[in-house]
Amino acid sequence: MESKRLQSCLIIPIVIVFLGLAFGLGLGAGYLILRNTRPDILVTGPVSCPPCPEVIITSENGESIITPIECPRCPEIPYVDAEADTPEDLQGLFSPFWETWGIVHEEYVDQPVDDLALMRGALKGMLDALEDKHTSYMTPEEFTQANEALEGEYEGIGAWVNTTGDYVEIISPMRGSPAAEAGLQPNDIIVGIDGEDMTGIPGDLVLRRILGPAGSDVILSIRRGAETFDVSLTRAKIIVPSADHEMLEGNIAYIGLYNFGDNTTEQLRAALKDLLSQNPVGLIFDLRGNGGGYLHIAIQVVSEFIADGVVMFEQYGDGETFTYHAIPGGLATEIPLVVLVDEGTASASEITAGAIQDLNRGPLVGVTTFGKGSVQNWITLKNDAGGVRVTIARWLTPNGRQISEVGLEPEYIVELTPEDYAAGLDPQLDKAIEVLKELSQ
Repeated sequence: MESKRLQSCLIIPIVIVFLGLAFGLGLGAGYLILRNTRPDILVTGPVSCPPCPEVIITSENGESIITPIECPRCPEIPYVDAEADTPEDLQGLFSPFWETWGIVHEEYVDQPVDDLALMRGALKGMLDALEDKHTSYMTPEEFTQANEALEGEYEGIGAWVNTTGDYVEIISPMRGSPAAEAGLQPNDIIVGIDGEDMTGIPGDLVLRRILGPAGSDVILSIRRGAETFDVSLTRAKIIVPSADHEMLEGNIAYIGLYNFGDNTTEQLRAALKDLLSQNPVGLIFDLRGNGGGYLHIAIQVVSEFIADGVVMFEQYGDGETFTYHAIPGGLATEIPLVVLVDEGTASASEITAGAIQDLNRGPLVGVTTFGKGSVQNWITLKNDAGGVRVTIARWLTPNGRQISEVGLEPEYIVELTPEDYAAGLDPQLDKAIEVLKELSQ
């Protein structure tokens, strides 16, 4: 049974984030800002162009004739009262922004400029300046998609991918998906879509091109090692279960968790009841490739394995800290446990694995996790302008360890290479079985 155990990184689709230009606030449309001779004062009434430029022409007798170049925009230019729209205490700070806004509208070669695009670019850039990859601006379309519930289904090619590099990378095709049927493999790099080069295009934008209605076709240009070739796929409706389970040889129970969505706890408890009814000697809990999901689901999931005590702290910028405890009634709080993790184990998965590790409930096997231990607030902007995602807090393990940008280091470091995957090998799972046998003796 092919399972979640060889999958890695983030599930498709995920929240789609873009980065852009510099600062931003509500902007007027299609107007210019000009300055008078004092550089610190914005002109707020009808004005003429600056003095029109002149050219010097030398006549046949050697005389210099000065000829002005008439400006078609004279004698009057529309304006916006930028000072009135900018809070008084911020007018000095934002004067370069408004000055640049005016220069673009007056001097940029391709007119008219797209004011909406400029405004969105400014918002993106403002949040980008925070240098937090989890804080960003989203257009209305992106914000809607990012806030869709984790329902476990979508339409696309059916592959786990990594969008954080220079190109979108296939981590693993899903079982029975178009990606699997087309022969896509881990570490395949998507360098083109439908004949268009994807070099320099953000991974999240590439991801949008890969997704599409079931039944539609897409051609992916794949780089595999030194070879580049095209693969044609027909998109399908992909249904991704939250949990997958089976009994392994040696009477060992195995559960692979895909996400932390609406149905995860229900599916996990059903899997645990089925497995525990067979009296296994131990349990392997596979969180590889699980990019996380809802915080409250993470608390429910970890509570299935931890009977009581603190499972997580949530720390805010003002120092306020909230403490989360295990929910009583977990089904697997006594059985010997080993957790599989990798670089795709992120967010809610790291909360779960970190609590299990800190409370000595079971060791981790695999490689260092992703390092996404922060809380984002999703705020809808007025006037259907989209929304912003802002990091407001960080998650800490029961021992107070920081997860963000660090991740969790397993007790047993085991790599899973592309060669292993191609050969149908899973040394990480093999090590987990070995460790579990030692724990259950």
